[in-house]
Order: sequence, then structure tokens, then C-alpha cells
Amino acid sequence: MKMPVLIRTAPVLVGALLMASAPMAGPAAPVQSASQPVLPGYWEYTARALGQGDTETKCVRPSEINRFFGGLSTRHWQCTYPVREVGDGNAHFEGVCQDRKGRRVNVRLNGSYQQESFSFRGGAQIARGTPYIPASITARRLAAQCPANAEYF
Repeated sequence: MKMPVLIRTAPVLVGALLMASAPMAGPAAPVQSASQPVLPGYWEYTARALGQGDTETKCVRPSEINRFFGGLSTRHWQCTYPVREVGDGNAHFEGVCQDRKGRRVNVRLNGSYQQESFSFRGGAQIARGTPYIPASITARRLAAQCPANAEYF
């Protein structure tokens, strides 16, 4: 694969990884359930790939937390994770994200999580048989309540 393709594709990969693994949170929920490893609230998350990074803040409602573990679908990417191993503060995901134009990106992520933060490392594979491009996603919960002007997930 030519380097210019990788450079042009890096923002797509960062976006795919970011949206495929964004934390699911929203206005405060007082009780943490076993099926929701992260708390609702206002989150900041950063995705990095090929030396480029993208940081966003989002408020995600408590009802959206499970989409993180079930395969996040956004306005740009439809993702599924046939491999989802989540428990005891560790997570492993393997899946595929596809955009509206039919472009597919294989995604692998491993890492640890707590109720108010997580850190995943892994990569994205643009084409079958090519190496995975290293990538990382880190996130932290900024607040239980979202500011009035917060962008919702």
C-alpha cells in the first residue's frame, strides 16, 4: 500500500476508531449496573493513529451506554463486534466498521477500563492481508452532568 493512501486514510481510521469505541455516557445515572462498565456523564476522548490525534467531548445518555459494547452505529460508520470480551476492568474487541460508501475497516482493540476512564490500544486494517495500523483511544469522564451546550452522542 502506498504511503499517500495511508496518509489520506489516517483521518478516516482515527474517526472509525474513535466512533467505534467512544465512551457511552450521558446525564447522571446514580446506579452502576453490571451491564454498564462505564458511568454516564460528560466524556472527553482522544483517538490517535499515524501520529495524528483527534479529541472530542460528548454527552451520551445512559440509554446509549450499551451501544459501546454491542457495536456502535454512527452517522458515518456502522460497526459490529463479533468478538467482545468485557469484564473485571479489561476489554477486547474485534470487529468491522463500514461507511456509507461501503469502505470497510477491520478494528482490534484491547485495554482496561474503570467507571470513569478507559484506555484501549490496537489498530485498524484498511485492506485484508495488510498490517494493522497502530492506534489508541483514551477517555476520561469530565463530569456526571453535561454542560448546557454539550453535543450529545
